[in-house]
Amino acid sequence: MKKVFICVFALILLFAAYIPAMSASPDVPATRIVVDVWGREVEIPAIVETIITLGSGAPRIAAYLDVIDMLVGAEEYDAREDFVVLRDYHPVHHARMLTLPIVGSGGGSGNNNGFPEEIIMVAPDVILAGFDLEAANELQAQTGIPVVSVRHGTGLAPESFYKAMRVFAEVVGAQERCEMILAFIDAAKEDLHNRTYGIPDNEKLSVYAGAVTWNGRRGMSGTYSVFGIFDAIHALNVAFTEGIDGFFEADFESIIAWDPDIIFLDPGNMDLVNNEYATNPSFFNSLRAVREGRVYTMPAFNFAGTNMTYALMNAYFAGIILFPEQFADVDIAEKSAQILTMFLGKNTFDIMADRGLYYGNITIGK
Repeated sequence: MKKVFICVFALILLFAAYIPAMSASPDVPATRIVVDVWGREVEIPAIVETIITLGSGAPRIAAYLDVIDMLVGAEEYDAREDFVVLRDYHPVHHARMLTLPIVGSGGGSGNNNGFPEEIIMVAPDVILAGFDLEAANELQAQTGIPVVSVRHGTGLAPESFYKAMRVFAEVVGAQERCEMILAFIDAAKEDLHNRTYGIPDNEKLSVYAGAVTWNGRRGMSGTYSVFGIFDAIHALNVAFTEGIDGFFEADFESIIAWDPDIIFLDPGNMDLVNNEYATNPSFFNSLRAVREGRVYTMPAFNFAGTNMTYALMNAYFAGIILFPEQFADVDIAEKSAQILTMFLGKNTFDIMADRGLYYGNITIGK
């Protein structure tokens, strides 16, 4: 018994000696500073457990980083009754969105589209928003909750997207997942480049992308001068125009003069193109690509930000059509499954096709 008492007493002494050592160790900080895409220093909790995402690209990045389970609120658009395939993450996470309180309207303008009172009620640790500088400051002042902007440019993974992904990942602690996604994008872009780099322009088929979706739906004349998808495969874009960086409306006379070998059209805007055909069939029939049946789909990839999945898939499909020899080993369904599963954890290729976002030939006027 005496030995037991001595042992217990010794343990008490050891514990008593340990307590001062514990109290002497520095406390874990309650907050930390992150720098958002605008260079704003934002003080956030050291450990972030709950978030909401608002505005251009932010909900999509949450899906890519596989942190949808951290959401405590959803945008009005994402909480609608049916999923929207134009947002690549929506078919996968729609059911989850329906269970969440609505905390903003949604959209890609960069303006403050949050609902301050509703946001305060759900009390997220951090708001991640695809907002402009002023909008981020405004919502933070309205709610008293840290707002970290992850706004980025559109197109096939510009540098601003990499920055936004890394800022978001730092906030939620998903750096490993982030770097895995970015490495996948880098590998895909390198693959696309290597397949087509060095091919002389006089050996390339010329190409035009029409009826693109840019701040709304467009008809045949809606196109891009500088187009990341075509640039990724060094395509000969007939619409490239000095002094124009991105979307513009080409006139029909220019399209006739360009007379591209291949035309890509957004299948979601074919009703607009078909209406144009009904009123001006001679324009369309004057184009070789139309007469020869060399018109193909290119599903919209911009919708409240860029679906990087669809953008990569479009680049591979364009490569298959424009450089059949160099892409002979690529099957678009298999490549799409790989891309979608990497970014979203699910292959939604058939769901896309069922909702009108498919890859193949398209006939104008039908």
